Amino acid sequence: MMSRAEVTELIVTRRLEKKLSWAAIAEAVGQSKEWTTAALLGQMTMTETQAQAAARLLDLPADAVTQLQVVPYKGSLPTTVPTDPLIYRFYELVNVYGSTFKALIHEEFGDGIMSAIDFKMDLARESDPKGDRVQIVMSGKFLPYKMY
Repeated sequence: MMSRAEVTELIVTRRLEKKLSWAAIAEAVGQSKEWTTAALLGQMTMTETQAQAAARLLDLPADAVTQLQVVPYKGSLPTTVPTDPLIYRFYELVNVYGSTFKALIHEEFGDGIMSAIDFKMDLARESDPKGDRVQIVMSGKFLPYKMY
């Protein structure tokens, strides 16, 4: 049986070999490109139908279909502080703006958190004459802390 890490490595290789975009795979799977990418990189659990659709497109073995349906151990970074420059920018963003996010969310909603489970995200390219920009929209359900 292939490990989940081996399945992820095979998915990345096959996607490159077949010159497929994450969006094209997501269309075949029937989910957003953001969710599908997270699932194929080992961070979400696919249904059997979704896993089979991905497997058909990427020519994945039966072991991969099985592994794509297993609840993953979430958290894909090998270190606490990321070393990849792009991922580090998100760490830096939270380091700089985290207290601002917290203050503004608490002011607007009260004491609680934004869910990363009941969550959606959209990533798009935004044209700009000074250089294209990355636009990321995140939407998470607000979960208030309860008194008991």
